[in-house]
Amino acid sequence: MKLSELLQVIKPLQVCGTTDTIVAGIAIDSRQVKPGYLFIAVPGTQVDGHTFIPKAIEQGATVIVCQTLPEVQPDNVTFVQVEDSEGAVGPLAHHFFGDPTEKLDLIGVTGTNGKTTTATLLFKMFRAFGYRCGLCSTVCNYIDEEAIPTEHTTPDPITLNRLLGRMADEGCRYAFMEVSSHSVAQHRIGGLKFKGGIFTNLTRDHLDYHKTFEAYRDAKKAFFDQLPKDAFVVTNADDKNGLFMTQNTQATVKTYSLRSMADFRARILEEGFDGMTLDFCGREVFVQFIGRFNVSNLLAVYGAAVCMGKKPEDVLLVLSTLRPVNGRFETIRSRDGVTAIVDYAHTPDALDNVLATINEILKKPGQCITVCGAGGNRDKGKRPLMAQSAVRASDRVIITSDNPRFEEPQDIINDMLAGITTPEDKRKVLAITDRREAIRTACTLAQPGDVILIAGKGHEDYQEIRGVKHHFDDHEVVREAFEL
Repeated sequence: MKLSELLQVIKPLQVCGTTDTIVAGIAIDSRQVKPGYLFIAVPGTQVDGHTFIPKAIEQGATVIVCQTLPEVQPDNVTFVQVEDSEGAVGPLAHHFFGDPTEKLDLIGVTGTNGKTTTATLLFKMFRAFGYRCGLCSTVCNYIDEEAIPTEHTTPDPITLNRLLGRMADEGCRYAFMEVSSHSVAQHRIGGLKFKGGIFTNLTRDHLDYHKTFEAYRDAKKAFFDQLPKDAFVVTNADDKNGLFMTQNTQATVKTYSLRSMADFRARILEEGFDGMTLDFCGREVFVQFIGRFNVSNLLAVYGAAVCMGKKPEDVLLVLSTLRPVNGRFETIRSRDGVTAIVDYAHTPDALDNVLATINEILKKPGQCITVCGAGGNRDKGKRPLMAQSAVRASDRVIITSDNPRFEEPQDIINDMLAGITTPEDKRKVLAITDRREAIRTACTLAQPGDVILIAGKGHEDYQEIRGVKHHFDDHEVVREAFEL
């Protein structure tokens, strides 16, 4: 693609050099630059990309997009000065990879909890309807049946647009995507055209990055503020921020609720560890999911599908066949009647929701045993809150390691233990640093009829310690302990 054509999607302050250059690729990492590439120098929080301009030129870059022009400008390189290089990455990448969201309908899902479940179920539903679809999620990216591993909830703009471009080229009609608060704040979704947006809920998370809850909330809201007039929004009316998110959107707004009047409503008729019978907008349906939080997720899926033109009865028929997403309230049964639940809950609110569901279904004298930890190098303020949530709704709690990253596991555990203050609560708690041993201990303590919640890692098959990912899968440890 010619540079002159590529520059049509941004507003350069000045261009030094020819615009007839053919751009062979785009990179924001100088190590990925190849001959003929356009390199975008982004001022980062850790390192300023401008310092790598010489390296990018050495690697063969023929175009440099930057905020500050360097003193030395080789004659064979075109320099494009912009006001905001981070904001330019998305539009440039989107146009370079063929404007993929002009060719497929992109639906974004944002919120603290439920993003993965909602996006994945929409992906599975529309594939069941017979469409080729794409998925960008925390667990894995997909181009129809092809799985593409992921490291971030929302990839960087170049990786994301390359992926969306492949989806469009391979005939995908729809793409469903988790939209993280980081991706909005860092302009990773810049240049994309969304046909719909879904808001799940909002609770404390990622304050290590956003610093305040208000900044975190406003990053989520900015996604809806940017939606075009021909898009739709499906928002959770049960969340106090549900209508706040849509205050300034141009999109058509629909609501869903389990508690109040809304466009899409549902209530639980019967519930067990195998699933629920629901009254769904006046129609009865059995689903293979558990818990009020999952009813909310299913309502979001239902509402979005209806907004996308599907008949309610067809949507419910597919909903009844879908199963939980990997690591989201997955049940494993022992031979002697102990139920283990593996769930990704890693915030106080998510833990509250999962434990509330367990206790609604748990038949006494069965007990609830919770195994949980907290991630290292993340929001420390939620650690004592998570411990309090676990103790409040469990008969026994084992606090252990999650992904300690570059922190000492015992320091994280101590932060959690600080939230447990009464003698009665302290008697409920064990602290076992080794996660494998913690899970095995819970399985040993459990009696027939008990439920073990193993929270925090869900789908993850690793533990990150000192920057190294070691294989670790909660499911595997439980099955070993149950001798399955």
